[in-house]
Amino acid sequence: MAKRKKQAEFVKWFGPVLDALRGLGYSGKPKEVSAKIASDLQLDEEFLDQTLKSGTNRFENQVAWARQYLIWEGLLDSSVRGTWKLTEKGKNTQLNYEQAHELFLKWVEINQKTRKAKSENQTINEQEEESPDTIDIKAESNLLDVLKSLSPSGFENICKELLREHGFENVEVTGQSHDGGIDGYGTLELNPFVSFKVIFQCKRYQGSVSRSQVGDFRNAMIGRAEKGIILTTGNFTREAEKEASRDGAPPIELVDGKKLVEMFEKVELGLKPKIIYEVDLNYFNKFQE
Repeated sequence: MAKRKKQAEFVKWFGPVLDALRGLGYSGKPKEVSAKIASDLQLDEEFLDQTLKSGTNRFENQVAWARQYLIWEGLLDSSVRGTWKLTEKGKNTQLNYEQAHELFLKWVEINQKTRKAKSENQTINEQEEESPDTIDIKAESNLLDVLKSLSPSGFENICKELLREHGFENVEVTGQSHDGGIDGYGTLELNPFVSFKVIFQCKRYQGSVSRSQVGDFRNAMIGRAEKGIILTTGNFTREAEKEASRDGAPPIELVDGKKLVEMFEKVELGLKPKIIYEVDLNYFNKFQE
Protein backbone atom coordinates (compact mmCIF):
# COMPACT_ATOMS: atom_id res chain seq x y z
CA MET A 1 0.00 0.00 0.00
CA ALA A 2 1.42 3.35 -1.07
CA LYS A 3 2.27 5.79 1.70
CA ARG A 4 -0.18 8.65 1.72
CA LYS A 5 1.29 12.08 1.17
CA LYS A 6 0.91 14.52 4.03
CA GLN A 7 -0.91 17.76 3.30
CA ALA A 8 0.72 21.03 4.41
CA GLU A 9 -1.89 22.83 6.49
CA PHE A 10 -0.25 26.24 6.07
CA VAL A 11 -0.98 26.28 2.33
CA LYS A 12 -4.56 27.38 3.06
CA TRP A 13 -3.27 30.67 4.49
CA PHE A 14 -1.45 31.80 1.31
CA GLY A 15 -4.47 33.65 -0.07
CA PRO A 16 -5.67 35.00 3.32
CA VAL A 17 -2.22 36.49 4.00
CA LEU A 18 -2.41 38.46 0.75
CA ASP A 19 -6.00 39.50 1.50
CA ALA A 20 -5.12 40.55 5.06
CA LEU A 21 -2.21 42.71 3.92
CA ARG A 22 -4.41 44.39 1.33
CA GLY A 23 -6.91 45.09 4.09
CA LEU A 24 -4.14 46.55 6.26
CA GLY A 25 -2.98 48.94 3.54
CA TYR A 26 -0.39 46.61 1.93
CA SER A 27 1.80 46.15 5.02
CA GLY A 28 1.56 45.08 8.64
CA LYS A 29 3.27 43.49 11.61
CA PRO A 30 3.06 39.67 11.93
CA LYS A 31 0.59 39.87 14.83
CA GLU A 32 -1.59 42.30 12.87
CA VAL A 33 -1.69 39.99 9.86
CA SER A 34 -2.60 36.96 11.98
CA ALA A 35 -5.27 38.93 13.83
CA LYS A 36 -6.71 40.24 10.55
CA ILE A 37 -6.98 36.71 9.11
CA ALA A 38 -8.58 35.44 12.33
CA SER A 39 -11.09 38.29 12.25
CA ASP A 40 -11.88 38.09 8.53
CA LEU A 41 -12.40 34.32 8.63
CA GLN A 42 -13.96 34.29 12.13
CA LEU A 43 -11.61 31.57 13.30
CA ASP A 44 -12.41 29.69 16.49
CA GLU A 45 -10.58 30.79 19.65
CA GLU A 46 -9.76 27.21 20.59
CA PHE A 47 -8.03 26.72 17.22
CA LEU A 48 -6.16 30.02 17.56
CA ASP A 49 -4.73 29.00 20.94
CA GLN A 50 -3.28 25.65 19.79
CA THR A 51 0.49 25.29 20.24
CA LEU A 52 3.25 23.09 18.83
CA LYS A 53 5.48 20.87 20.98
CA SER A 54 7.94 23.75 21.14
CA GLY A 55 5.26 26.00 22.66
CA THR A 56 4.98 28.12 19.50
CA ASN A 57 1.48 29.15 18.49
CA ARG A 58 0.43 26.75 15.70
CA PHE A 59 -1.70 29.20 13.72
CA GLU A 60 0.88 32.01 13.80
CA ASN A 61 3.59 29.54 12.77
CA GLN A 62 1.49 28.37 9.80
CA VAL A 63 0.87 31.98 8.76
CA ALA A 64 4.62 32.66 9.00
CA TRP A 65 5.31 29.72 6.67
CA ALA A 66 2.67 30.99 4.24
CA ARG A 67 4.49 34.31 4.26
CA GLN A 68 7.83 32.58 3.54
CA TYR A 69 6.47 30.89 0.41
CA LEU A 70 4.92 34.16 -0.75
CA ILE A 71 8.33 35.81 -0.37
CA TRP A 72 9.95 33.10 -2.49
CA GLU A 73 7.28 33.69 -5.14
CA GLY A 74 8.00 37.43 -5.11
CA LEU A 75 4.59 38.40 -3.71
CA LEU A 76 5.94 39.77 -0.42
CA ASP A 77 8.98 41.93 0.22
CA SER A 78 11.60 40.20 2.37
CA SER A 79 13.73 43.29 2.98
CA VAL A 80 11.54 45.03 5.58
CA ARG A 81 12.54 43.59 8.98
CA GLY A 82 9.63 43.03 11.35
CA THR A 83 7.06 44.21 8.79
CA TRP A 84 5.30 42.17 6.12
CA LYS A 85 4.82 44.14 2.90
CA LEU A 86 3.20 43.28 -0.42
CA THR A 87 5.22 43.77 -3.59
CA GLU A 88 3.53 45.27 -6.65
CA LYS A 89 3.02 41.75 -7.92
CA GLY A 90 1.50 40.75 -4.59
CA LYS A 91 -0.91 43.68 -4.53
CA ASN A 92 -2.54 42.37 -7.70
CA THR A 93 -2.45 38.64 -6.93
CA GLN A 94 -5.35 36.60 -5.55
CA LEU A 95 -4.83 32.94 -4.65
CA ASN A 96 -7.42 30.22 -4.19
CA TYR A 97 -6.42 26.95 -2.53
CA GLU A 98 -5.62 25.15 -5.80
CA GLN A 99 -3.34 27.97 -6.95
CA ALA A 100 -1.71 28.12 -3.52
CA HIS A 101 -1.05 24.37 -3.59
CA GLU A 102 0.59 24.63 -7.02
CA LEU A 103 2.80 27.44 -5.70
CA PHE A 104 3.68 25.29 -2.67
CA LEU A 105 4.66 22.27 -4.81
CA LYS A 106 6.80 24.48 -7.03
CA TRP A 107 8.87 25.74 -4.12
CA VAL A 108 9.04 22.37 -2.37
CA GLU A 109 10.69 21.03 -5.53
CA ILE A 110 13.15 23.94 -5.63
CA ASN A 111 13.92 23.55 -1.92
CA GLN A 112 14.48 19.81 -2.30
CA LYS A 113 17.30 20.54 -4.71
CA THR A 114 19.03 22.81 -2.17
CA ARG A 115 18.29 20.80 0.98
CA LYS A 116 19.84 17.43 0.17
CA ALA A 117 16.76 16.21 -1.68
CA LYS A 118 14.46 15.83 1.31
CA SER A 119 11.15 14.19 0.48
CA GLU A 120 7.99 16.25 0.30
CA ASN A 121 6.71 14.64 3.51
CA GLN A 122 9.98 15.40 5.30
CA THR A 123 9.79 19.01 4.16
CA ILE A 124 6.19 19.37 5.35
CA ASN A 125 6.91 17.72 8.71
CA GLU A 126 9.86 20.05 9.22
CA GLN A 127 7.90 23.14 8.34
CA GLU A 128 4.83 22.20 10.40
CA GLU A 129 6.93 22.04 13.57
CA GLU A 130 9.51 24.77 13.00
CA SER A 131 9.41 28.52 12.45
CA PRO A 132 10.59 29.72 9.01
CA ASP A 133 12.98 32.07 10.79
CA THR A 134 14.71 29.20 12.58
CA ILE A 135 14.50 26.23 10.21
CA ASP A 136 18.22 26.49 9.43
CA ILE A 137 19.46 28.58 12.35
CA LYS A 138 18.24 27.39 15.72
CA ALA A 139 19.26 30.46 17.75
CA GLU A 140 15.71 31.21 18.84
CA SER A 141 14.90 27.72 20.11
CA ASN A 142 18.37 27.44 21.66
CA LEU A 143 17.95 30.67 23.62
CA LEU A 144 14.47 29.73 24.75
CA ASP A 145 15.74 26.29 25.82
CA VAL A 146 18.46 27.97 27.88
CA LEU A 147 15.97 30.39 29.47
CA LYS A 148 13.60 27.53 30.31
CA SER A 149 16.46 25.65 31.97
CA LEU A 150 17.15 28.48 34.42
CA SER A 151 15.90 28.41 37.98
CA PRO A 152 12.82 30.58 38.71
CA SER A 153 14.98 33.17 40.50
CA GLY A 154 17.57 32.97 37.72
CA PHE A 155 14.95 33.75 35.09
CA GLU A 156 13.67 36.68 37.16
CA ASN A 157 17.18 38.09 37.50
CA ILE A 158 18.00 37.76 33.81
CA CYS A 159 14.72 39.54 33.02
CA LYS A 160 15.90 42.28 35.38
CA GLU A 161 19.12 42.62 33.38
CA LEU A 162 17.17 42.61 30.11
CA LEU A 163 14.93 45.45 31.27
CA ARG A 164 17.97 47.45 32.40
CA GLU A 165 19.56 46.99 28.98
CA HIS A 166 16.38 48.35 27.42
CA GLY A 167 16.46 51.60 29.38
CA PHE A 168 14.70 50.77 32.65
CA GLU A 169 16.20 52.21 35.82
CA ASN A 170 16.11 51.17 39.49
CA VAL A 171 15.10 47.64 38.43
CA GLU A 172 14.77 45.26 41.37
CA VAL A 173 13.48 41.72 41.85
CA THR A 174 11.21 41.23 44.84
CA GLY A 175 12.85 37.91 45.70
CA GLN A 176 10.99 35.05 47.30
CA SER A 177 8.03 37.10 48.53
CA HIS A 178 6.23 37.08 45.14
CA ASP A 179 4.04 39.91 46.37
CA GLY A 180 0.69 39.24 44.69
CA GLY A 181 2.37 37.77 41.61
CA ILE A 182 4.74 40.72 41.28
CA ASP A 183 8.30 39.55 40.59
CA GLY A 184 9.94 42.95 40.26
CA TYR A 185 9.64 46.64 39.57
CA GLY A 186 11.49 49.47 37.87
CA THR A 187 11.22 52.96 36.43
CA LEU A 188 11.02 53.90 32.77
CA GLU A 189 11.95 57.49 31.91
CA LEU A 190 10.31 58.69 28.70
CA ASN A 191 11.99 62.10 28.84
CA PRO A 192 13.49 64.41 31.54
CA PHE A 193 9.98 65.41 32.61
CA VAL A 194 8.03 62.15 32.39
CA SER A 195 8.72 58.78 33.99
CA PHE A 196 6.53 56.07 35.45
CA LYS A 197 6.81 53.03 37.65
CA VAL A 198 6.50 49.62 36.02
CA ILE A 199 6.05 46.26 37.71
CA PHE A 200 6.79 42.97 35.99
CA GLN A 201 6.07 39.27 36.25
CA CYS A 202 8.27 36.50 34.85
CA LYS A 203 6.76 33.20 33.71
CA ARG A 204 9.20 30.48 32.68
CA TYR A 205 6.52 28.62 30.72
CA GLN A 206 6.33 25.97 28.02
CA GLY A 207 2.65 26.62 27.30
CA SER A 208 0.28 29.58 27.31
CA VAL A 209 -0.45 32.30 29.85
CA SER A 210 -4.22 32.52 30.35
CA ARG A 211 -6.65 35.42 30.62
CA SER A 212 -7.18 34.81 34.35
CA GLN A 213 -3.43 35.03 35.00
CA VAL A 214 -3.26 38.38 33.24
CA GLY A 215 -6.28 39.55 35.25
CA ASP A 216 -4.73 38.42 38.54
CA PHE A 217 -1.53 40.29 37.72
CA ARG A 218 -3.47 43.46 36.93
CA ASN A 219 -5.32 43.22 40.25
CA ALA A 220 -1.96 42.99 42.01
CA MET A 221 -0.57 46.05 40.20
CA ILE A 222 -3.55 48.40 40.66
CA GLY A 223 -2.52 51.33 42.82
CA ARG A 224 1.15 50.34 42.73
CA ALA A 225 2.27 51.17 39.20
CA GLU A 226 1.13 52.86 36.00
CA LYS A 227 2.03 49.92 33.79
CA GLY A 228 2.73 46.20 34.02
CA ILE A 229 4.79 43.77 31.97
CA ILE A 230 4.52 39.98 31.78
CA LEU A 231 7.53 38.23 30.26
CA THR A 232 7.25 34.56 29.34
CA THR A 233 9.19 31.93 27.42
CA GLY A 234 5.80 30.60 26.25
CA ASN A 235 2.95 32.53 24.66
CA PHE A 236 -0.40 34.12 25.48
CA THR A 237 -3.90 32.96 24.64
CA ARG A 238 -6.07 35.26 22.52
CA GLU A 239 -8.23 35.98 25.55
CA ALA A 240 -5.13 36.92 27.54
CA GLU A 241 -4.14 39.39 24.82
CA LYS A 242 -7.61 40.93 24.89
CA GLU A 243 -7.52 41.21 28.68
CA ALA A 244 -4.13 42.93 28.57
CA SER A 245 -5.45 45.74 26.35
CA ARG A 246 -8.98 45.93 27.76
CA ASP A 247 -10.49 49.44 27.63
CA GLY A 248 -10.64 51.25 30.95
CA ALA A 249 -8.10 48.98 32.66
CA PRO A 250 -4.41 49.65 33.40
CA PRO A 251 -2.40 48.50 30.35
CA ILE A 252 -0.22 45.40 30.51
CA GLU A 253 2.55 44.76 27.99
CA LEU A 254 2.84 41.12 26.97
CA VAL A 255 6.25 39.73 25.98
CA ASP A 256 6.02 36.19 24.58
CA GLY A 257 8.91 33.86 23.77
CA LYS A 258 9.46 35.23 20.28
CA LYS A 259 9.47 38.85 21.42
CA LEU A 260 11.67 37.92 24.38
CA VAL A 261 14.29 36.52 21.98
CA GLU A 262 14.10 39.70 19.89
CA MET A 263 14.72 41.78 23.02
CA PHE A 264 17.83 39.71 23.84
CA GLU A 265 19.04 39.98 20.24
CA LYS A 266 18.54 43.75 20.09
CA VAL A 267 20.94 44.39 22.98
CA GLU A 268 23.02 41.22 22.36
CA LEU A 269 22.53 40.13 25.97
CA GLY A 270 24.13 36.70 26.38
CA LEU A 271 24.38 36.37 22.60
CA LYS A 272 27.31 36.60 20.21
CA PRO A 273 26.45 38.04 16.77
CA LYS A 274 27.22 35.87 13.75
CA ILE A 275 26.83 36.79 10.09
CA ILE A 276 24.73 34.27 8.15
CA TYR A 277 24.00 34.43 4.44
CA GLU A 278 20.75 32.88 3.25
CA VAL A 279 20.35 31.89 -0.39
CA ASP A 280 17.65 33.97 -2.13
CA LEU A 281 15.93 31.16 -4.04
CA ASN A 282 13.59 33.57 -5.81
CA TYR A 283 16.58 35.31 -7.41
CA PHE A 284 18.19 32.11 -8.72
CA ASN A 285 14.92 30.53 -9.85
CA LYS A 286 14.69 32.78 -12.92
CA PHE A 287 17.97 31.36 -14.23
CA GLN A 288 16.73 27.77 -14.24
CA GLU A 289 14.67 28.16 -17.41
